[in-house]
Amino acid sequence: MKRLHLSLLMLCVLLSGGCSSSRFDPVAEGPKLLQRDAEWSQAASEGKDVEKIVSYWTDDAQVIEPGQPIYQGKAAIRSYVSESLKIPGFKIHWVSRDPVFSPDGKMAYLPGVDEMTVPDAKGGLITLHTRGISVWRRDPDGEWRCVIDIANDAPSAQAPN
Repeated sequence: MKRLHLSLLMLCVLLSGGCSSSRFDPVAEGPKLLQRDAEWSQAASEGKDVEKIVSYWTDDAQVIEPGQPIYQGKAAIRSYVSESLKIPGFKIHWVSRDPVFSPDGKMAYLPGVDEMTVPDAKGGLITLHTRGISVWRRDPDGEWRCVIDIANDAPSAQAPN
């Protein structure tokens, strides 16, 4: 009888180990998130497919840009992207780095730098440099999507002393 109890105990231990969820691996997931972000940047830089660009945000996302209102939700973000792409000479590109993940792997953030080309007051084009943080969430479908996208002006270059 003692042997039966021991056998049942061992069986339970083995089965419970097989049912545990896999642990999140940030080392393996980091390059995947950076690749997804780079694909998004490329789509935005090409400026051809509003729906593709917007698909990288969650339905409840917020975009916070310098001097702009907060764009909240996909409808507002879609309108913002669509109107931006209509501006003659408009172009945007960014590079993110160093992903940081929540312990459960459901959230992450990426610092990055952005370049945006827009018309200036005289009709010429200028390139603005910003820095930002994008906060990402892994949605139930397993796909990473941006939930908060914040940019601010990069510090102006200081003259050497």
